[in-house]
Amino acid sequence: MADVMHDSDARERPIGELVKDLSSQTSTLVRKEIELARAELQEKGKVAGKGAGLLGGAAVAGLLALGALTAALIALLGEVMPIWAAALIVMALWAVAAAVLAKAGQGALKRATPPAPQTVETVKEDIQWAKNPTGSVQR
Repeated sequence: MADVMHDSDARERPIGELVKDLSSQTSTLVRKEIELARAELQEKGKVAGKGAGLLGGAAVAGLLALGALTAALIALLGEVMPIWAAALIVMALWAVAAAVLAKAGQGALKRATPPAPQTVETVKEDIQWAKNPTGSVQR
């Protein structure tokens, strides 16, 4: 019953007023879509930041592995066996740590994209509604 009254009320309103309402509602819709996109991008940015931090940790671990390898080569040249063997073991441990951190960071960055899937869906619904404003959008 409310829709019938609303439809008849809308038919009696001047076109200028209807256009003004449409413009206002479209502006509100666009603002809300932008707010939704911003919220989704912030959420994805946090995940991407974590992935970047893990990759930074992998870089540090890689540098430590390079330092250990350098120490091993120096020890190899300076003495024959015990020092370089220990340095190679330490270097191998750091290399494993770097590989694990790099893999974890890569996975976190992959989960961060594509951004804003909910916004994409609601924009599709808005387009569907604009094509058929009197019908309801099918989900």
